[in-house]
Amino acid sequence: MRYSRQIILPEIGEIGQQKLQDARVLVIGAGGLGCPVLQNLAAAGVGNIGIVDGDVVDETNLHRQLLYTLKDCGNSKAETARKVILELNPEITVNAFSEFFTANNAVRIVDDYQIIVDCTDAIAVRYLINDIAVAKRIPMVYASIHKFEGQVSVFNYKNGPSYRCLFPEQEGLNAAPNCTDSGVLGILPNTIGTLQATEVLKIILEIGEILSGKLLIYDALHFQTQTINFSKNPKMIEKGIINGTLLLNTKKTETDLSPESFFEKCNQLGIVVIDVRELDETPAFKGDSVVRIPLGELEEYSKKLDKNQEIVLFCQTGQRSQAALNYLIKSGFVGVFHLGKGIDSLKNQI
Repeated sequence: MRYSRQIILPEIGEIGQQKLQDARVLVIGAGGLGCPVLQNLAAAGVGNIGIVDGDVVDETNLHRQLLYTLKDCGNSKAETARKVILELNPEITVNAFSEFFTANNAVRIVDDYQIIVDCTDAIAVRYLINDIAVAKRIPMVYASIHKFEGQVSVFNYKNGPSYRCLFPEQEGLNAAPNCTDSGVLGILPNTIGTLQATEVLKIILEIGEILSGKLLIYDALHFQTQTINFSKNPKMIEKGIINGTLLLNTKKTETDLSPESFFEKCNQLGIVVIDVRELDETPAFKGDSVVRIPLGELEEYSKKLDKNQEIVLFCQTGQRSQAALNYLIKSGFVGVFHLGKGIDSLKNQI
């Protein structure tokens, strides 16, 4: 009865519904895009859903992230989203990962999921998702939003173009994202997230035309859409496969610090602790070893540092410090760590 209205569609039927029940989909990010994706996948009967998000619900999320209410503020997004969509559909299996997606945990989290849905807002994480997906030969359903505009595409689908083919990686930190929100119309991520969920269902059901090699751009303010075609770039595919395979086959050194490990590091002699937030961000964290170098200035500042120097990075939520960590490691630094969930995880301790 629950699925009767979609089972009667000739393109779906009972066989299609069983495909949905057997599917394993990983949703990375449970924010503006992730909420509608999760709601729609759960409602459609996707049988195994993973939710990855290290953030907590904040009041500023509520105008667009409709899985959450005011009473959820301060709680884990991943765990809260899990409870809500299980109430929507208790017949499915949902796993919550209350952590940000990083090179250290990517292999463990992705495991045997068949499709990855990119609902993040961090460019560095998208390259990581792409590389894991292309190495495992599974599709990545992508979307991003900005103010009144959004875009959707599907990468790595049946040996199709990858994220790197459309957006070649820019080296250096000036290309790294800033966590500060530039603003967004609340309904926009719900529209774009629903389009993402549609592509996921089409991939599982093997119906329709998939947005592989196509970028759909939606302008909500002027109600305009356009589709841009793009092609595979063999060099970018190869780069993604190499990066992803290294991740899959290499045991990573744990670079994400818990609050306890962070304080322990900060108290060690000879450690450089770098706050990569903007200078006006709070709460402050002070100490003899702490220097404030905004992310955009770290590239220049790093030229003064010994590459064998042990360095600890932190920001508000862990996303900018992750980008900084990735850059320093690529630049040859060998002892770099960061506060995995950012200064927000220390608010009760400083």
